[in-house]
Amino acid sequence: MKIAVLGIGMMGYPMARRLCAAGHEVHVWNRTLHRAQRLVQDGALVHPTPGDAVRDADLVITMLDNGAVVSQVLFGMGAAAAMQPGSLLVDMSSIKPSEARDHAARLSELHIDYLDAPVSGGTIGAEQGSLAIMVGGKAANYERAMPILSVFGHPTHVGPTGSGQLAKLANQMIVGITIGAVAEALLLCEKGGADMAKVKEAITGGFADSRILQVHGQRMVERDFTPKGRMAVQLKDLRNALSTANEIGFEAPITGLFEQLYAQGVEHGLADLDHAGLFVELASRNGMA
Repeated sequence: MKIAVLGIGMMGYPMARRLCAAGHEVHVWNRTLHRAQRLVQDGALVHPTPGDAVRDADLVITMLDNGAVVSQVLFGMGAAAAMQPGSLLVDMSSIKPSEARDHAARLSELHIDYLDAPVSGGTIGAEQGSLAIMVGGKAANYERAMPILSVFGHPTHVGPTGSGQLAKLANQMIVGITIGAVAEALLLCEKGGADMAKVKEAITGGFADSRILQVHGQRMVERDFTPKGRMAVQLKDLRNALSTANEIGFEAPITGLFEQLYAQGVEHGLADLDHAGLFVELASRNGMA
């Protein structure tokens, strides 16, 4: 297939590489051109504008920072206008469900099909092709996109347009809140005199075990907060969850508390740390290095 990828960042880069390796004709664009040019050695064709990249593409993937940026690239920078009628836009960015529905409606007027398909699994999952992919939209479009989505990992159709973004918000609520629980628990143990690494080892395999404990807990033990998923992005996702909850009349007090904690961490200069960097904010509150 002829596929365009718009957004060659931490996630878009390894995903585009996998498409090249799978033998597709891949056209790419990124606002910062040199990031896209890294893909030339993999066989991708780099374009100076999003409109140039999507022209004649069968399927277009967007992997961008937020809903406002997706809207700008699609409707402000000419990508949607350049797409062929009958082509399929798969937005794999993490945006609000209401934004996904709005984009789908506007694309429908141009006779362009749409799926919202955000992912979970981080850069490691993108590199390994093991991402969890939560897909909203028409079943026929999901079946059409399946061969491509399967290159990235494990897609699941969760409902109509916007449902993929709802599932991603649920994922990010659980991730962000659980990171906080792991950080606070490990810091409590360290403050009380226990060996944090040994505590993590001791509770692994019990009811408190989780992927977050294993991966992010290890980052906390090692004090390694090189970003795989940034604090600022986690905060954005929690705010999107709260905005969506407000739209549908749902109370989310736990998410609200963690939105405040991540916001304070960002205010204290931690925006570009891995989201496990909430550990740093909690440590600072307790006078711990």
